[in-house]
Amino acid sequence: MRALEQELKQLIIDTLDLEDIGVDDIESDAPLFLDGLGLDSIDALELGLALQKTYGVKLDADSEETRQHFASVTALANFVESTRGQ
Repeated sequence: MRALEQELKQLIIDTLDLEDIGVDDIESDAPLFLDGLGLDSIDALELGLALQKTYGVKLDADSEETRQHFASVTALANFVESTRGQ
């Protein structure tokens, strides 16, 4: 799972053009929104599209479950891992 978390961190950095942040600067369990990485709803849309394109996952923007998946890198990794092979 650690490798997937690293991939997701790099995807976040690349997708959102976070120039001053490296993979090691993002804590896996830190919130992606508000207090943690400080992402906003536009970032969530861009990241969701990147996840769909890269991993083929299906996301519902209005779903509470989707909000839980975007809670942290660890939560995203668990979601991506659970959808692989479906």
